[in-house]
Amino acid sequence: MRSLIFRPKHFLKTLIPLFCLLTFLANQALAHHPFGMGDNSGLSAWQALLSGIGHPLLGPDHLLFIVGIAFVGLKKTKKWVSPLLAVGLVGSALVQLFPLPDLIAPWAESLVSLSLAIEGLIILNLVNSKWLLPMFALHGYLLGSTIVGAESSPLIGYFLGLFLSQVALLLLVTVGSQRIINWLGANGLVLTAGVWIGIGSAFSWVALVN
Repeated sequence: MRSLIFRPKHFLKTLIPLFCLLTFLANQALAHHPFGMGDNSGLSAWQALLSGIGHPLLGPDHLLFIVGIAFVGLKKTKKWVSPLLAVGLVGSALVQLFPLPDLIAPWAESLVSLSLAIEGLIILNLVNSKWLLPMFALHGYLLGSTIVGAESSPLIGYFLGLFLSQVALLLLVTVGSQRIINWLGANGLVLTAGVWIGIGSAFSWVALVN
């Protein structure tokens, strides 16, 4: 078990100005939608495939959440790939049956962004790593919401793109996890956790107020 040197006073001194900076940056980062997926009425199968591949890469909250898995220090990291991938795709499928109402969409987006802050707490060993599973399902739900109402061909293409993109990302972060953790060291992990909490809190705030 890794030992983190967690000093709350120093942590907050870093976190508060970081939150203010990231709130400004988040306004621009969340202002656009990858591949113009807001309207999928005329989407071809190939466009849907590219959108499925690109959405986790271009959505900053989704990408950072997957990258953050590398810092968690999971045991038997490769065995996490299948469960995480499964719950993510289930979430994407579930939203096709139960679309996200417009009224609660900002709250859902805010919760997805807040998952980065929770991931930071997982890095600090303050929250159980099993929380990654429901949070990944939530990310999948939001990723799938952009293709709701599409015909079967683009729908299949989009899901295939999501599958390929997330498999590649999850394999990269889990295979390199221990090397990254060893390189960062205990203090580096604490700083990283602070960055993730700052990003998640700022993005979550922006999703609610915009």
